[in-house]
Amino acid sequence: MRSALIAALTTLCCNAVGQTVHVADVGSLRAAVAHAKPGARILIQPGDYAGLYMTDLHGTSKAPIVIAAADPAHPPRFLAPIQFQKVSYIEFRDFAIQGASGNAIGVDDGGVRETPAHDILLSHLRISDVPGSGSNGIKLAGIDDFRIDGCRVEHWGGCAIDMVGCHRGLIEGCSFEKGDGLGVQAKGASSDVTIQRCSFIDYGGRGVNIGGSTGIPFFRPPLDAIPAASRYEAKNIVVEGCTFLRGVAPVAFAGADGATVRFNTIVDPEHWALRILQETATPDFVPSRNGVFEDNIVVFHSSWTEGGVNVGPGVAPQTFRFSHNWWFCSDRPDRSKPTLPAPEQDATIGRDPQLQDPEHGDLGVKPGSPASKVGAHAFPLNSQPALRWPWSCEAW
Repeated sequence: MRSALIAALTTLCCNAVGQTVHVADVGSLRAAVAHAKPGARILIQPGDYAGLYMTDLHGTSKAPIVIAAADPAHPPRFLAPIQFQKVSYIEFRDFAIQGASGNAIGVDDGGVRETPAHDILLSHLRISDVPGSGSNGIKLAGIDDFRIDGCRVEHWGGCAIDMVGCHRGLIEGCSFEKGDGLGVQAKGASSDVTIQRCSFIDYGGRGVNIGGSTGIPFFRPPLDAIPAASRYEAKNIVVEGCTFLRGVAPVAFAGADGATVRFNTIVDPEHWALRILQETATPDFVPSRNGVFEDNIVVFHSSWTEGGVNVGPGVAPQTFRFSHNWWFCSDRPDRSKPTLPAPEQDATIGRDPQLQDPEHGDLGVKPGSPASKVGAHAFPLNSQPALRWPWSCEAW
């Protein structure tokens, strides 16, 4: 009786535009979300909660719907997946998801590729223990204009963040640690996504997979909307100001049509500094091409593979540009020169960048380091991706 009364009062409150409501059980939470109007703030009390599924939930550019912890210092914990479909102008903030099977949190267009979900913010979420090779920490499909800020993903089986057909996004200040699959993946005609100032530690096979292999029905926009012979898995992806510790390969260009990897610090990759691949190998797709790899620090061991770069069949490695990278083989400085598929301009080879404490995860440089102008620590603090946001996170 008491729970039914709380749910009824919650529904009444959230029907009012701009109302704030506190919830303390999953029934009240589901009622609040189901009846939320633009400007609603749903604040979740500490405790454990079951999963949440909602569809057709919409805020506005001036009045987004906020679903957040009542006390960020004591976040609520979800023990089952959170799924939102066909939504817009929604903010998720300051809660934890642990042990959820499938996708810990998923936002998508409900399979209606012509009307993407849009204007989504995920901020300071803590996601851990996502089991299974097909399970992802964050799954986005058919999303335009999004931001993932300050999130942490640990112990995942599929991807820490998997994007299919997502456009105009920023992933900033996130950390990814101890994964079994991939770190961040953008595929299925994803474009104009920036991964900025993120940390990758023991991330699995690929830290950032720029592209991938997507089933034909899942591309967004649909492939027939992209001219033949110019189709791609990913386009205009930027990875900048990030750190990568261990893992197999920090970055892979896999069916990528233009991507930039700059001002990153890469330490002890197991096999390669980068991979250039073509995993969607049909004639109407462009070969992986026009990648840029510049101003990065790469510290590696002489046991790495193929001179640090894996070039697969069906790609256009001659279109890649390499410049101003710092290459250092920590156990054999005389073997510091990588094997690149195209000439490099102004590289530094075989000189110790003097990192602070890479064995314990500090990939900054010591005072007086000769590598002060390259690597993640040198990424311009005022640099912003070339995106126009229709809303301001600070105003929320």
